[in-house]
Amino acid sequence: MNRYLDVLAGTGMTFAATALGAAVVFFFRSEPKERISQLFLGFASGIMMAASVWSLIIPSIEMAQESGTVAWLPAAGGFAFGGVFLFALDRLLPHEHSRPDGCEGLPSGLGHSAMLFFAVTLHNIPEGMAVGLSFAVAGEGGGVSLAAAYALAIGVALQNFPEGAAISLPLRQEGMSRLRAFGYGVISGAVEPAAGLLTVLLVGQIRAVLPWFLAFAAGAMIFVVAEELIPQAHIGRGNHPDTGQQKGSHLATLGVMVGFLIMMVMDVALG
Repeated sequence: MNRYLDVLAGTGMTFAATALGAAVVFFFRSEPKERISQLFLGFASGIMMAASVWSLIIPSIEMAQESGTVAWLPAAGGFAFGGVFLFALDRLLPHEHSRPDGCEGLPSGLGHSAMLFFAVTLHNIPEGMAVGLSFAVAGEGGGVSLAAAYALAIGVALQNFPEGAAISLPLRQEGMSRLRAFGYGVISGAVEPAAGLLTVLLVGQIRAVLPWFLAFAAGAMIFVVAEELIPQAHIGRGNHPDTGQQKGSHLATLGVMVGFLIMMVMDVALG
């Protein structure tokens, strides 16, 4: 029971951050400026990349070593399976991004609001898995300390705040009521505790598969970063008239660097 309470505590933090982000719809009428969005998207990318390495892949390797397994096998295999899993979801789940050809997944006839909701929900699945698994492993005395698990939860929560706003504010601009737009943002974040608990329930007490599942969550998160977050941070901004460089691209890159640095320091210092 303590194990599941720990998972709920960790994923509850990330869910609360999404809900707080969605609540900005009650105070602002429009989306943040493009440059701010770029910075936040880059920041989220950096956090997720660092978390995948220090909070998931390295503990996966250490747990495999302790059990006498080939150290790289669970990390590499789980990482590959995680990427394939998110690739399949990306191809099947109807969702929409900000770029012109942003509609992806199977044809559904759903409106823009629902497609945007599914896009952020897709991002939240691997985050919930990662946080839930980290707390479960920490509770078992495995390769992740409880402090490191909380560091991961805090890092994911930091990038979930702008994600919540990224749902509620565009929906409000489309004419949806503030309360309903907020509700969409909250529901998108609720998938994280659900994904965390479901993953831990599936893994159960089978310690041998934990390194595989940790790397699986890492592969899924890196897929989201490479497929969605970084491209959205750089795309559709036009080129600078003098240099020919894409406008704002340095802001997105700065966000990646800062997010990666903060998450790395938090994980090493607390872990």
